[in-house]
Amino acid sequence: MWSFLIPAHDEAPLIGATLDAIHAAAHDCGVAYELIVVDDDSTDATGDVARAHGAQVVRVAFRHIAATRNAGAAAATGTRLCFVDADTLIDARLLRAAIAALDAGAVGGGCAVELDGDVRGSVRLFTAAVMHVFRWMRVTPGCFVYCTRAAFDATGGFDTNYYAGEDVAFSRALATVGRVRILREAVRTSDRKLRTFGVLDHLRLMFRFALRGRRILRSRDHLALWYDKRRH
Repeated sequence: MWSFLIPAHDEAPLIGATLDAIHAAAHDCGVAYELIVVDDDSTDATGDVARAHGAQVVRVAFRHIAATRNAGAAAATGTRLCFVDADTLIDARLLRAAIAALDAGAVGGGCAVELDGDVRGSVRLFTAAVMHVFRWMRVTPGCFVYCTRAAFDATGGFDTNYYAGEDVAFSRALATVGRVRILREAVRTSDRKLRTFGVLDHLRLMFRFALRGRRILRSRDHLALWYDKRRH
């Protein structure tokens, strides 16, 4: 059985489409599954929308993505786990590829990412280039991460020392357990981070990371790109 785990904070406008896409993909692939939304201190109707779209809702108040993902895994009953961001759309082609990867002996992995929205061609090319690097490095982009339950437990889950970059740390931990497979099939994820934060915001974060390294990931203080409100 597959457990689809969706961390969410104030995602009422988008989460319904995300859940509908998961339902459709799972039905097309003929797999048993459950949907669990981890509602992390939302102030909108995220939980109500999730329930209306057939999801179990786990309410937490962490504002900490690694801890929120782990709470979803703690509530899951499936032998295969799939973490999907609340602004991300999967399809049956991608899910079939993930099933095949695990059936072939991989312990988990991620996939390619395409930005949904009116995104400039140069940004799409840059995103595609980053995906090639991720595949080469066996890094799992956080919007879609899949693994076996056994591999998740063996890694200890997502490292709660990090408020961002927990997906990279998790992929490295997975690689110590077994083979990681980054799929060529892609998810579509919202471009709202680009619409909310400009080039200067991204450059500032890169500069801070260059100066302080992973230490800046241990607090929300400089991680507005992940923790401030975004434009839907």
